[in-house]
Amino acid sequence: MELRLANVDDYPQIYEIYSYYVANTAVTFEYEIPPFAEFVQRLEHITATYPLVVASDPLTQQVWGYAYASRFRPRAAYDWSVETSVYLAQDMRRSGIGRQLYTALEELLKLQNVFNLNACIGVPEVEDEFLTNASVRFHEKMGYNFVGRFTNAGYKYGNWYHVVWMEKILAPHPVKPAPLQSFPTVRLVAEQILAQLNS
Repeated sequence: MELRLANVDDYPQIYEIYSYYVANTAVTFEYEIPPFAEFVQRLEHITATYPLVVASDPLTQQVWGYAYASRFRPRAAYDWSVETSVYLAQDMRRSGIGRQLYTALEELLKLQNVFNLNACIGVPEVEDEFLTNASVRFHEKMGYNFVGRFTNAGYKYGNWYHVVWMEKILAPHPVKPAPLQSFPTVRLVAEQILAQLNS
């Protein structure tokens, strides 16, 4: 497996992975698979500021999963906080790839002076065919802590689902933090870090 930064050639495979979750699960509360062009715009918006990491087959470039960060809230005071997300191809779940993707993502976010990682997770009252508590368990293993729950905040496939927020603190918060670094400005160092993780 190779961990690397996503490129435009990966976008169709990333789109395919995400589309499955829209069409078959309540992991995302999106109802309709977005048009590909719109999805690409989302990815480009993300990568203008934050990393988008993929795990792929180094020979075929088949994408097995991806992880990324996005802005937590639009106000400037939130610059040091992000929302994290990870999606895996269906046959790659419970393979350890999610952990490796998140570990790599964390290292790259440290370069940007990010301190707070936040995950927004849909959870069922009772696990069903569309949603389980697997994401909560995964984030707990990755060191995230529960910080809040919204009751029956989402409705999909005839079911009400709660939403929980979990957080992880990457480093102690300084009295005066250095400014957020846009990911393109740290990309070269990020590529070196990914190369070390792959070695």
